[in-house]
Amino acid sequence: MLKKNLHFMLVNIHIPKVFLTFAIFIATIFPVHAQVWSLQQCIDTAQVYNKNLQIGRNNLELSQQKHQEAKANLIPKVNLIADYKYFIDLPYQLMPQSAFGGPEGLFKETQFGVPHNINANIQLTMPLYNPQIYGAIQTTKIASELGEILYQKTEEQVFYEVSNLYYNAQILQHQLNFINGNLFNTIKLLENMNLLKSQLMIKGTDLSRVQLQKDQLETQHELVLSNFEQVFNALKFSMGIAFNEPMEIDPEIQYQKSFEYPNSIAVDIRIANIQTQLLSSELTTLKNSRLPSVSLYGTYGQTGFGYDEKPNDFLRFFPSSFAGMQISYPLFNGTVTKRKINQKRIEIQNSEIQLDFVTEQNAMLIDNAKHKVKVAIITMETTAAQVKLAQIIYEQSVLEQKEGIATLTDVLLSDNTLREAQQSYLSAVIDYLKANLELKKLTGNLSLEI
Repeated sequence: MLKKNLHFMLVNIHIPKVFLTFAIFIATIFPVHAQVWSLQQCIDTAQVYNKNLQIGRNNLELSQQKHQEAKANLIPKVNLIADYKYFIDLPYQLMPQSAFGGPEGLFKETQFGVPHNINANIQLTMPLYNPQIYGAIQTTKIASELGEILYQKTEEQVFYEVSNLYYNAQILQHQLNFINGNLFNTIKLLENMNLLKSQLMIKGTDLSRVQLQKDQLETQHELVLSNFEQVFNALKFSMGIAFNEPMEIDPEIQYQKSFEYPNSIAVDIRIANIQTQLLSSELTTLKNSRLPSVSLYGTYGQTGFGYDEKPNDFLRFFPSSFAGMQISYPLFNGTVTKRKINQKRIEIQNSEIQLDFVTEQNAMLIDNAKHKVKVAIITMETTAAQVKLAQIIYEQSVLEQKEGIATLTDVLLSDNTLREAQQSYLSAVIDYLKANLELKKLTGNLSLEI
């Protein structure tokens, strides 16, 4: 029995008898003018139109803008401030009576000012030294680098998904090729059995057994065809193109016996490393928050006073300006900063442990993947030869059955052996593709042209 759910499938066997049948089958699925897409073309298209990658590029731009925002805090800030006050009741002040020749120790309340007050000022502030700003600049720079690596990880995930679906589609094509070949053989066998039945040379149960096998193959054909259409739709979705876009895929899968890829640091290791750097930068910023900050500021403006009653109504403006320097030094904040520093140190320890864990795990998985690829290549070559041999045995069994040397049971057993050999070959190639794709991912070489 063929497996219903295949994650990776492939075959590189061509059966001359069913080549035309398979070509007609493919032609019914795709328009004649459909473009043949290579795996690399599918990946290049996904890199442009895949929605997750578009979001990733926006997030990358967002992190860069945050870094520019942090740097902008070093630029002087200019504000315009204006306000108007109308005093219904003028404020009171206590004046010593001794200032006007009265006794000492006695005060007299009096109102000062005019009801209309207008202030318009331009304020300039510029940080001369602020450890928090410099810490934020360094942190956002590292966060921007982390955003770039996260985008590369998203790229890898998309490349992996597209490659996986492309291989699935190729395997399903070749699985349909096998089914069509087996169906072609079964139909020919059924014709011979009908002839023998008409000559009363076989029993009706023998004919029914062949008819049942034909029905089973037709059912398998429909199931695989349905899976093929679903995988094709998923491939188009991952590429970011419309479902009704006409396209074909290259049915031939290339594989190489050499599976040594250039040394490259895996994305997960780079992410763990940059996260450790980010935490270290945050720790430095927390420590530097204990340092004083120095800023320069100045104001220039006009202050207006107005009186609206006769005969002394007036509105007069007077200039007001000053410049200064401000130093802010945190003396004690209830050990809050100390607790934050302790927390950040623990986070850094965990991040360093995580980095070691990911590095060791990646090395182990690479070694396992290499072994799997090596075994899969050997198995693939062995089962390919078995498929050819099983095909020859089946053809001989059919010929012997026509000559009356072999029984129907011998033919059906040969057919079953052929299908088992085909499935073993498909499984071997599935293992190869899965292991090779995983090896490329672990070594950071998914972007290599396939």
